[in-house]
Order: sequence, then structure tokens, then C-alpha cells
Amino acid sequence: MKKVIWMAYDLGIRGDYEGIYTWLDKHRAKECGDSLACLTYEFEGDLLEQLKQDIKESVEVSRKTRIYVTWQDPDTHKIKGRFIFGSRKSPPWSGYAIEESDEDVEE
Repeated sequence: MKKVIWMAYDLGIRGDYEGIYTWLDKHRAKECGDSLACLTYEFEGDLLEQLKQDIKESVEVSRKTRIYVTWQDPDTHKIKGRFIFGSRKSPPWSGYAIEESDEDVEE
């Protein structure tokens, strides 16, 4: 089966960028911005498990490796996304928006 996926990657300062770039080039990925790629991935069975194993064979994965994959679910046709390595962290834009504070009331 073939599936179009978008992959965002953050390997940290000392990450294996040569490995991920080789993997992306091998899969004819298209560049979609800083650390974001789109590609058609061919697989059998579970998409995320096969993708994770495939990447691990080519990329040195560390505890700082973060790879997020987005794809369209074939049953619901909804867009889904999940980290296959790492997890979500606080965004760099956190705290920039001015939040309305509750009015102080003296009693």
C-alpha cells in the first residue's frame, strides 16, 4: 500500500541529519519548509510501525530525536498525526499572547 505522509523532524544539535537526509532522499521526499518533508511511503501492515522500523535502520535515534508524522486515515478520511519518536514539548511561542486576566475584586 502507498500513503502520502508529511514528516516533521527535530533531531537536536548533534542529531543524525546525514542519516535522515539520506533516508528522505531515498524516498524522494519533497522539502516543505525547515525540517518538514512530504513523501509517498510504500508499506505493508501497520504504517507507523513499519515507518518507525525503517527510519531506525537508517537514522541514529537518540532520546532527543523527535519525528512527527501526519497522514490521512483511509477509513475516516480524517487527517491524523502522531509522534513516532519523542513527544510534544513546550512551544517557543508560549507566553507571547496577552491573556485577559480576571478582574480583581476587593471585598
